[in-house]
Amino acid sequence: MKKWLKCMPFLGLASLTLLTACNADAINWKNEVLGEAMVDPIDDNYRVFYQIFPSSFSDSNGDGIGDLQGIINRLDYLNDGNVNSGKSLGIQGIWLNPIFKSPSYHKYDVSDYETIDPDFGDLDTFKKLIDECHKRNIKVILDLVLNHTSSNHQWFREFKKAQKNNDTNNKYYNYYSYFSKEDKNSAVTYQIDGTNKYYEGNFSSDMPELNFDNPEVYNDMVNIAKTWIDNGADGFRFDAARYIYYGDTEKNVEFWNKYCGDIKSYAKTNYNSDLYTVAEVWDSSITRKPYHTAVNTFDFSFAQTEGTAATFCKKAKGNNYSKKYVDELNEILSVNPNAMHIPFLSNHDLDRSAGFLPLSKGYAQMAANLLILSSGSPFIYYGEEIGMKGSRGSSNTDANRRLAMLWGDNDTVKSPEGADYKDSDQINGTVKSQVNSKTSLLTRYRKLIQIRNRHPEIARGSYEAIKNDKDLAIFKITYNDSTIYIIHNASTKSIDFDISSYGNKELLEQIGAGESTVNDNTLTIAEQSSVILK
Repeated sequence: MKKWLKCMPFLGLASLTLLTACNADAINWKNEVLGEAMVDPIDDNYRVFYQIFPSSFSDSNGDGIGDLQGIINRLDYLNDGNVNSGKSLGIQGIWLNPIFKSPSYHKYDVSDYETIDPDFGDLDTFKKLIDECHKRNIKVILDLVLNHTSSNHQWFREFKKAQKNNDTNNKYYNYYSYFSKEDKNSAVTYQIDGTNKYYEGNFSSDMPELNFDNPEVYNDMVNIAKTWIDNGADGFRFDAARYIYYGDTEKNVEFWNKYCGDIKSYAKTNYNSDLYTVAEVWDSSITRKPYHTAVNTFDFSFAQTEGTAATFCKKAKGNNYSKKYVDELNEILSVNPNAMHIPFLSNHDLDRSAGFLPLSKGYAQMAANLLILSSGSPFIYYGEEIGMKGSRGSSNTDANRRLAMLWGDNDTVKSPEGADYKDSDQINGTVKSQVNSKTSLLTRYRKLIQIRNRHPEIARGSYEAIKNDKDLAIFKITYNDSTIYIIHNASTKSIDFDISSYGNKELLEQIGAGESTVNDNTLTIAEQSSVILK
């Protein structure tokens, strides 16, 4: 793991640089100089990831649908290849929501795992995206939906035919999970036409569940992962990981240990690659815990309206936040000392965080501090860095959570069909309107990522919650021979805090609503602010 070369004290918001244009058609962004903080590019998996819903991100050909070339055109916005430039957001990883051929706009019902959906481009464009990302030290992980396919998939068409004809010699007879009427369990099932049998489809009749007790299904899915590793993918996000064996955590964990072990071994042997894997286990921390023997999982307890991050931003109960945070880390590490924390605020299945963390109250800014100055590998949902809003609302549609990115230039990308979120409700501006603002949320995220890069302890260190009488959230973080303290004040008042027991009391970094200072043994931490002490 590379170390930082030079660690400078806090750089004021006025020093932050502005973004450069991604291409000739993009915004004509002005540049300023960041300063002298020097950081080596990271060379491990402790990265800040950026989640992209491809059809809603950036359109390169004018058809209204975001595509892979559109992402390439915007890479300088995400990471310009110079970690010290400060001209870009600075992310080091991209999670692409499904890009494989599919009949739907969301692509979670895959009809061909080996073909890029024509809406997004082709294999050559994908490889170009990978090449351009790797030049910038960005890892790209693909959303791989293993537990179900589209009902349009050739496998399922063959399965139905074999079942109807009772053709047990057909390879696909046992490719999907099916039951007799008497054997149906709590899984959601649908009758197979022309039979008295039922197939499993927990999300939809159009998304039949594969049968992983069939070794041929398992081998096919391993080979699909290998294909995309061969094409340059750095890892995978696994959708609906607890649905491989519905309701059976033990069998699911056994499956993921074997599957991740097989594909990681392939990547290591053939490409000397440390494959990045993360799974969606949308459940409590207790249910997610055993999965960490096999794969990292997203921390749903950190995210959402009632999550630990939002609760702290609103109620400012720092001791509660730091204890819950460290308890979550310890739970993960108790089953796997190499596991990583994967925090996020919202994603494509949740109402956007700016709706429950309004910028006008300082909540979105404080939540950004908590997200980026956290252990492991945080994920930013596209547009979250500019405070994009979007919720299911009365229409009850996920399309409203996946709206077109607000670039503010001439990008022709449109929101998904069925989205009806009002443009007038997007009150936080666009990339264009924020990029030159020294106090914008976008500027906050760029600065935070640079701070995180300057201090490898944040991502990789061991955390201890320090209880205190000021109800600040205080973490003592140790990595190798270095110890730092991160202190968060989510309240709307500055707080004086005695730091006489905190080493030499050097104020390394500060970011927030006001200026924090150290005088003798007293830290005055500004309202809705975070500091790093050494």
